[in-house]
Amino acid sequence: MKKRLYTAIGLMSGTSMDGIDLSIISSDGYHEFSNILDNYYEYDKNLQDQLVRLRDLILTKNDILQYSEKLRELERNLTLFHAYAVNQSLKKYRDPIDLIGFHGQTIFHNPHEKITNQLGDGKLLSQKVKKKVIYDFRQEDIQNNGQGAPLTPIFHHILSKKINQNFNIKFPIGFLNIGGIANVTKVVNDSDNFQKNLSAFDIGPGNCLIDEWVRKNSNKKFDKNGELARAGKVDKLILNQAIDNFKINSYSHSLDIKNFDVSFARGLSLEDGCATITDFTAYLIAEGLKFISQKNSITFLLCGGGRKNLNLIECIKHYLFNENNIILEIIDNYNFKGDYIESQAFAFLAIRSFLNLPISFSTTTGCKEFTVGGKLVENF
Repeated sequence: MKKRLYTAIGLMSGTSMDGIDLSIISSDGYHEFSNILDNYYEYDKNLQDQLVRLRDLILTKNDILQYSEKLRELERNLTLFHAYAVNQSLKKYRDPIDLIGFHGQTIFHNPHEKITNQLGDGKLLSQKVKKKVIYDFRQEDIQNNGQGAPLTPIFHHILSKKINQNFNIKFPIGFLNIGGIANVTKVVNDSDNFQKNLSAFDIGPGNCLIDEWVRKNSNKKFDKNGELARAGKVDKLILNQAIDNFKINSYSHSLDIKNFDVSFARGLSLEDGCATITDFTAYLIAEGLKFISQKNSITFLLCGGGRKNLNLIECIKHYLFNENNIILEIIDNYNFKGDYIESQAFAFLAIRSFLNLPISFSTTTGCKEFTVGGKLVENF
Protein backbone atom coordinates (compact mmCIF):
# COMPACT_ATOMS: atom_id res chain seq x y z
CA MET A 1 0.00 0.00 0.00
CA LYS A 2 1.36 3.39 -1.04
CA LYS A 3 2.21 5.67 1.86
CA ARG A 4 0.90 9.22 2.11
CA LEU A 5 3.12 11.98 0.75
CA TYR A 6 3.70 15.01 2.96
CA THR A 7 4.84 18.44 1.81
CA ALA A 8 7.32 20.05 4.19
CA ILE A 9 9.51 23.12 4.44
CA GLY A 10 13.03 22.71 5.79
CA LEU A 11 14.86 25.67 7.34
CA MET A 12 18.61 25.51 7.90
CA SER A 13 20.83 28.28 9.25
CA GLY A 14 24.35 26.98 9.56
CA THR A 15 27.46 27.90 11.51
CA SER A 16 28.47 30.49 8.90
CA MET A 17 25.52 32.53 10.24
CA ASP A 18 25.01 34.28 6.92
CA GLY A 19 21.37 33.43 6.28
CA ILE A 20 18.69 30.78 5.85
CA ASP A 21 18.51 27.97 3.32
CA LEU A 22 14.85 27.11 2.73
CA SER A 23 13.62 24.06 0.84
CA ILE A 24 10.20 22.62 0.10
CA ILE A 25 10.05 18.88 -0.50
CA SER A 26 7.50 16.12 -0.90
CA SER A 27 8.17 12.79 0.82
CA ASP A 28 6.53 9.86 2.56
CA GLY A 29 9.32 9.85 5.15
CA TYR A 30 10.51 6.48 3.88
CA HIS A 31 11.54 6.03 0.24
CA GLU A 32 9.76 8.70 -1.79
CA PHE A 33 11.35 12.12 -2.15
CA SER A 34 11.09 15.00 -4.60
CA ASN A 35 12.41 18.52 -4.34
CA ILE A 36 9.96 21.33 -5.08
CA LEU A 37 11.62 24.67 -4.30
CA ASP A 38 14.83 26.10 -2.83
CA ASN A 39 15.55 29.66 -1.71
CA TYR A 40 18.21 31.52 0.21
CA TYR A 41 17.43 34.45 2.53
CA GLU A 42 20.46 36.44 3.66
CA TYR A 43 20.56 37.88 7.17
CA ASP A 44 20.93 41.64 7.31
CA LYS A 45 24.29 42.81 8.67
CA ASN A 46 22.86 43.77 12.06
CA LEU A 47 21.32 40.35 12.69
CA GLN A 48 24.43 38.50 11.52
CA ASP A 49 26.70 40.68 13.68
CA GLN A 50 24.51 40.04 16.73
CA LEU A 51 24.55 36.29 16.12
CA VAL A 52 28.32 36.08 15.69
CA ARG A 53 29.00 38.37 18.65
CA LEU A 54 26.69 36.49 21.03
CA ARG A 55 27.84 33.05 19.87
CA ASP A 56 31.43 34.06 20.59
CA LEU A 57 30.42 35.04 24.15
CA ILE A 58 28.68 31.73 24.91
CA LEU A 59 31.57 29.47 25.90
CA THR A 60 30.03 27.57 28.83
CA LYS A 61 26.58 26.61 30.07
CA ASN A 62 26.87 29.39 32.68
CA ASP A 63 27.20 31.90 29.85
CA ILE A 64 23.78 30.80 28.59
CA LEU A 65 22.31 31.95 31.91
CA GLN A 66 24.40 35.10 32.04
CA TYR A 67 23.26 36.23 28.59
CA SER A 68 19.75 34.77 28.78
CA GLU A 69 17.98 38.10 28.22
CA LYS A 70 20.03 38.91 25.12
CA LEU A 71 19.51 35.35 23.87
CA ARG A 72 15.72 35.67 24.23
CA GLU A 73 15.68 38.94 22.31
CA LEU A 74 17.93 37.57 19.59
CA GLU A 75 15.88 34.36 19.38
CA ARG A 76 12.73 36.38 18.77
CA ASN A 77 14.37 38.47 16.02
CA LEU A 78 15.82 35.34 14.43
CA THR A 79 12.47 33.54 14.52
CA LEU A 80 10.69 36.52 12.97
CA PHE A 81 13.22 36.50 10.13
CA HIS A 82 12.53 32.78 9.58
CA ALA A 83 8.80 33.55 9.53
CA TYR A 84 9.44 36.23 6.90
CA ALA A 85 11.39 33.72 4.78
CA VAL A 86 8.60 31.13 5.04
CA ASN A 87 5.87 33.62 4.15
CA GLN A 88 7.86 34.90 1.18
CA SER A 89 8.28 31.36 -0.11
CA LEU A 90 4.60 30.61 0.37
CA LYS A 91 3.85 33.41 -2.08
CA LYS A 92 5.70 31.33 -4.69
CA TYR A 93 4.30 27.95 -3.64
CA ARG A 94 0.59 28.11 -2.88
CA ASP A 95 -0.24 24.44 -2.34
CA PRO A 96 -0.79 23.21 1.25
CA ILE A 97 2.21 22.75 3.53
CA ASP A 98 1.90 19.99 6.13
CA LEU A 99 4.98 20.66 8.26
CA ILE A 100 7.95 22.92 8.82
CA GLY A 101 11.30 21.54 9.99
CA PHE A 102 12.96 24.38 11.91
CA HIS A 103 16.61 23.74 12.75
CA GLY A 104 17.31 27.10 14.37
CA GLN A 105 20.73 28.70 14.85
CA THR A 106 23.22 26.75 16.94
CA ILE A 107 24.66 28.98 19.64
CA PHE A 108 26.19 26.34 21.94
CA HIS A 109 26.72 22.60 21.58
CA ASN A 110 28.26 20.41 24.28
CA PRO A 111 27.03 16.79 24.23
CA HIS A 112 29.31 15.90 27.17
CA GLU A 113 27.22 18.18 29.39
CA LYS A 114 24.05 17.13 27.53
CA ILE A 115 23.44 20.68 26.32
CA THR A 116 22.67 21.83 22.80
CA ASN A 117 21.20 25.25 22.20
CA GLN A 118 19.65 26.19 18.87
CA LEU A 119 18.05 29.62 18.89
CA GLY A 120 14.55 29.38 17.43
CA ASP A 121 11.09 29.71 18.96
CA GLY A 122 8.96 26.98 17.41
CA LYS A 123 5.76 28.29 19.01
CA LEU A 124 6.31 31.80 17.67
CA LEU A 125 7.16 30.52 14.19
CA SER A 126 4.01 28.36 14.14
CA GLN A 127 1.92 31.35 15.20
CA LYS A 128 3.38 33.62 12.51
CA VAL A 129 3.17 31.20 9.56
CA LYS A 130 0.05 29.23 10.65
CA LYS A 131 1.73 25.85 10.15
CA LYS A 132 2.76 22.86 12.26
CA VAL A 133 6.41 23.25 13.24
CA ILE A 134 8.89 20.62 14.36
CA TYR A 135 12.01 21.98 16.05
CA ASP A 136 14.65 21.16 18.69
CA PHE A 137 15.84 18.12 16.72
CA ARG A 138 19.04 17.45 18.66
CA GLN A 139 18.09 17.43 22.34
CA GLU A 140 16.47 14.00 22.50
CA ASP A 141 19.46 12.38 20.85
CA ILE A 142 21.79 13.99 23.39
CA GLN A 143 19.59 12.82 26.26
CA ASN A 144 19.88 9.34 24.74
CA ASN A 145 23.70 9.55 25.09
CA GLY A 146 24.16 10.64 21.48
CA GLN A 147 26.25 13.49 20.14
CA GLY A 148 23.26 15.30 18.62
CA ALA A 149 25.04 15.34 15.26
CA PRO A 150 25.21 14.69 12.41
CA LEU A 151 21.47 14.28 11.70
CA THR A 152 21.52 14.28 7.89
CA PRO A 153 22.65 10.64 7.28
CA ILE A 154 19.10 9.24 7.11
CA PHE A 155 18.43 11.75 4.30
CA HIS A 156 21.73 10.89 2.62
CA HIS A 157 20.47 7.31 2.53
CA ILE A 158 17.48 8.20 0.35
CA LEU A 159 19.71 10.32 -1.92
CA SER A 160 22.21 7.48 -2.30
CA LYS A 161 19.50 5.15 -3.56
CA LYS A 162 18.43 7.68 -6.20
CA ILE A 163 22.01 8.30 -7.30
CA ASN A 164 22.72 4.57 -7.44
CA GLN A 165 19.63 3.96 -9.58
CA ASN A 166 19.91 6.99 -11.87
CA PHE A 167 23.68 7.13 -12.39
CA ASN A 168 24.82 3.60 -11.59
CA ILE A 169 27.21 4.82 -8.87
CA LYS A 170 28.09 1.72 -6.88
CA PHE A 171 27.79 1.38 -3.12
CA PRO A 172 29.29 2.28 -0.75
CA ILE A 173 28.47 5.93 -1.43
CA GLY A 174 29.79 8.75 0.76
CA PHE A 175 28.58 12.26 1.44
CA LEU A 176 31.00 14.98 2.54
CA ASN A 177 29.23 18.07 3.81
CA ILE A 178 31.54 21.06 4.18
CA GLY A 179 29.63 23.62 6.20
CA GLY A 180 31.10 25.38 9.22
CA ILE A 181 32.07 21.90 10.40
CA ALA A 182 32.88 19.07 7.97
CA ASN A 183 30.90 15.88 8.46
CA VAL A 184 30.79 12.68 6.48
CA THR A 185 28.29 9.87 5.87
CA LYS A 186 28.95 6.42 4.46
CA VAL A 187 26.03 4.43 3.02
CA VAL A 188 27.09 0.80 2.64
CA ASN A 189 24.16 -0.41 0.53
CA ASP A 190 20.50 0.32 -0.23
CA SER A 191 19.07 -1.75 2.61
CA ASP A 192 16.84 -0.12 5.23
CA ASN A 193 18.77 -1.67 8.10
CA PHE A 194 20.11 1.74 9.08
CA GLN A 195 22.02 0.50 12.12
CA LYS A 196 24.26 -1.59 9.85
CA ASN A 197 24.01 0.44 6.69
CA LEU A 198 24.86 3.96 7.88
CA SER A 199 27.91 5.41 9.58
CA ALA A 200 28.63 9.09 10.08
CA PHE A 201 30.61 11.58 12.14
CA ASP A 202 32.17 15.02 12.19
CA ILE A 203 35.73 15.01 10.88
CA GLY A 204 37.03 18.54 11.46
CA PRO A 205 36.53 22.18 10.61
CA GLY A 206 34.88 22.98 7.32
CA ASN A 207 34.56 26.68 6.53
CA CYS A 208 34.62 27.93 10.13
CA LEU A 209 38.33 28.66 10.53
CA ILE A 210 38.74 30.14 7.06
CA ASP A 211 35.68 32.35 7.51
CA GLU A 212 36.81 33.50 10.96
CA TRP A 213 40.28 34.39 9.70
CA VAL A 214 38.88 36.36 6.76
CA ARG A 215 36.33 38.21 8.92
CA LYS A 216 38.97 39.16 11.51
CA ASN A 217 41.57 40.30 8.99
CA SER A 218 39.55 41.92 6.21
CA ASN A 219 36.16 43.41 5.39
CA LYS A 220 35.14 40.22 3.57
CA LYS A 221 32.93 37.46 4.99
CA PHE A 222 34.65 34.45 3.39
CA ASP A 223 37.34 33.42 0.92
CA LYS A 224 35.41 33.32 -2.35
CA ASN A 225 36.55 30.36 -4.46
CA GLY A 226 39.65 30.14 -2.26
CA GLU A 227 41.21 33.11 -4.07
CA LEU A 228 42.85 34.61 -0.97
CA ALA A 229 44.45 31.30 -0.02
CA ARG A 230 45.62 30.79 -3.58
CA ALA A 231 47.37 34.18 -3.46
CA GLY A 232 49.16 33.26 -0.24
CA LYS A 233 51.86 30.80 0.78
CA VAL A 234 51.46 28.02 3.33
CA ASP A 235 53.71 28.44 6.36
CA LYS A 236 54.86 24.82 6.72
CA LEU A 237 56.26 25.23 10.23
CA ILE A 238 53.03 26.69 11.58
CA LEU A 239 50.96 24.13 9.64
CA ASN A 240 52.91 21.17 11.05
CA GLN A 241 52.67 22.56 14.58
CA ALA A 242 48.91 22.97 14.20
CA ILE A 243 48.56 19.40 12.93
CA ASP A 244 50.69 18.07 15.82
CA ASN A 245 48.72 20.06 18.39
CA PHE A 246 45.30 18.99 17.16
CA LYS A 247 45.01 15.24 17.00
CA ILE A 248 41.63 13.60 16.41
CA ASN A 249 42.14 10.28 18.17
CA SER A 250 38.47 9.31 17.97
CA TYR A 251 35.66 10.28 15.65
CA SER A 252 33.04 9.39 18.25
CA HIS A 253 32.50 12.99 19.37
CA SER A 254 30.66 15.70 17.49
CA LEU A 255 32.51 18.95 16.87
CA ASP A 256 31.59 22.57 17.37
CA ILE A 257 33.32 25.55 15.83
CA LYS A 258 34.43 26.45 19.38
CA ASN A 259 36.65 23.36 19.32
CA PHE A 260 38.90 25.31 16.95
CA ASP A 261 40.50 28.73 16.73
CA VAL A 262 42.76 30.59 14.34
CA SER A 263 45.33 31.74 16.91
CA PHE A 264 47.98 29.40 15.48
CA ALA A 265 48.14 31.61 12.36
CA ARG A 266 48.63 34.84 14.33
CA GLY A 267 51.20 37.12 12.72
CA LEU A 268 50.69 35.85 9.18
CA SER A 269 49.40 38.05 6.39
CA LEU A 270 45.77 37.75 5.32
CA GLU A 271 46.70 35.60 2.32
CA ASP A 272 49.37 33.45 4.00
CA GLY A 273 47.12 32.86 7.01
CA CYS A 274 44.27 31.90 4.71
CA ALA A 275 46.52 29.49 2.79
CA THR A 276 47.85 27.89 5.99
CA ILE A 277 44.42 27.54 7.62
CA THR A 278 42.95 26.13 4.40
CA ASP A 279 45.72 23.53 4.23
CA PHE A 280 45.16 22.59 7.90
CA THR A 281 41.42 22.19 7.25
CA ALA A 282 42.07 20.08 4.16
CA TYR A 283 44.45 17.79 6.06
CA LEU A 284 41.86 17.01 8.76
CA ILE A 285 39.11 16.42 6.20
CA ALA A 286 41.34 14.08 4.18
CA GLU A 287 42.25 12.11 7.31
CA GLY A 288 38.55 11.70 8.10
CA LEU A 289 37.80 10.45 4.58
CA LYS A 290 40.62 7.91 4.83
CA PHE A 291 39.23 6.68 8.14
CA ILE A 292 35.64 6.18 6.98
CA SER A 293 36.57 4.66 3.61
CA GLN A 294 38.53 1.84 5.31
CA LYS A 295 40.28 1.14 2.01
CA ASN A 296 36.97 0.43 0.25
CA SER A 297 36.46 2.02 -3.14
CA ILE A 298 34.08 4.88 -2.45
CA THR A 299 32.77 7.98 -4.20
CA PHE A 300 32.21 10.94 -1.87
CA LEU A 301 29.66 13.51 -3.02
CA LEU A 302 30.50 17.03 -1.88
CA CYS A 303 27.73 19.21 -0.39
CA GLY A 304 27.64 22.54 1.42
CA GLY A 305 29.24 25.92 0.78
CA GLY A 306 32.78 24.61 1.19
CA ARG A 307 32.51 22.63 -2.04
CA LYS A 308 32.76 26.00 -3.86
CA ASN A 309 36.13 26.76 -2.30
CA LEU A 310 38.19 25.42 -5.18
CA ASN A 311 41.49 25.83 -3.37
CA LEU A 312 40.22 23.85 -0.36
CA ILE A 313 39.03 21.02 -2.61
CA GLU A 314 42.38 20.95 -4.42
CA CYS A 315 44.17 20.75 -1.06
CA ILE A 316 41.97 17.85 0.06
CA LYS A 317 42.71 16.02 -3.19
CA HIS A 318 46.43 16.66 -2.66
CA TYR A 319 46.29 14.89 0.70
CA LEU A 320 44.37 12.04 -0.94
CA PHE A 321 46.81 11.73 -3.85
CA ASN A 322 47.85 8.16 -2.99
CA GLU A 323 44.33 7.05 -2.02
CA ASN A 324 43.19 5.58 -5.34
CA ASN A 325 40.07 4.17 -3.70
CA ILE A 326 38.63 7.61 -2.86
CA ILE A 327 36.87 9.71 -5.50
CA LEU A 328 35.51 13.21 -4.83
CA GLU A 329 32.58 14.48 -6.90
CA ILE A 330 30.34 17.54 -6.60
CA ILE A 331 26.78 16.40 -5.80
CA ASP A 332 25.48 19.01 -8.27
CA ASN A 333 26.71 16.71 -11.06
CA TYR A 334 23.99 14.26 -10.00
CA ASN A 335 20.99 16.63 -10.23
CA PHE A 336 21.02 17.70 -6.59
CA LYS A 337 21.67 21.23 -5.36
CA GLY A 338 24.68 21.13 -3.07
CA ASP A 339 23.69 24.33 -1.26
CA TYR A 340 20.36 22.94 -0.11
CA ILE A 341 21.00 19.35 0.97
CA GLU A 342 20.73 20.23 4.68
CA SER A 343 17.57 22.33 4.35
CA GLN A 344 15.98 19.52 2.32
CA ALA A 345 17.18 17.11 5.02
CA PHE A 346 15.43 18.99 7.82
CA ALA A 347 12.19 18.98 5.86
CA PHE A 348 12.61 15.19 5.55
CA LEU A 349 13.50 14.86 9.25
CA ALA A 350 10.36 16.82 10.16
CA ILE A 351 8.23 14.31 8.26
CA ARG A 352 9.95 11.36 9.94
CA SER A 353 9.59 12.97 13.35
CA PHE A 354 5.88 13.60 12.71
CA LEU A 355 5.49 9.93 11.78
CA ASN A 356 7.39 8.91 14.94
CA LEU A 357 10.21 7.41 12.87
CA PRO A 358 13.85 7.48 14.06
CA ILE A 359 16.16 10.17 12.72
CA SER A 360 19.41 9.15 14.46
CA PHE A 361 21.13 5.86 15.16
CA SER A 362 24.02 4.50 17.20
CA THR A 363 26.20 4.42 14.08
CA THR A 364 25.47 8.05 13.16
CA THR A 365 25.36 9.98 16.45
CA GLY A 366 26.39 7.34 18.99
CA CYS A 367 22.99 7.36 20.69
CA LYS A 368 22.21 4.40 22.94
CA GLU A 369 19.28 3.31 20.74
CA PHE A 370 17.65 4.83 17.68
CA THR A 371 16.03 8.16 18.44
CA VAL A 372 13.04 9.97 16.94
CA GLY A 373 13.86 13.55 17.98
CA GLY A 374 12.09 16.84 17.35
CA LYS A 375 9.22 18.63 19.10
CA LEU A 376 5.89 19.28 17.39
CA VAL A 377 4.03 22.53 18.00
CA GLU A 378 0.76 23.77 16.47
CA ASN A 379 0.21 27.31 17.72
CA PHE A 380 -2.49 28.82 15.51
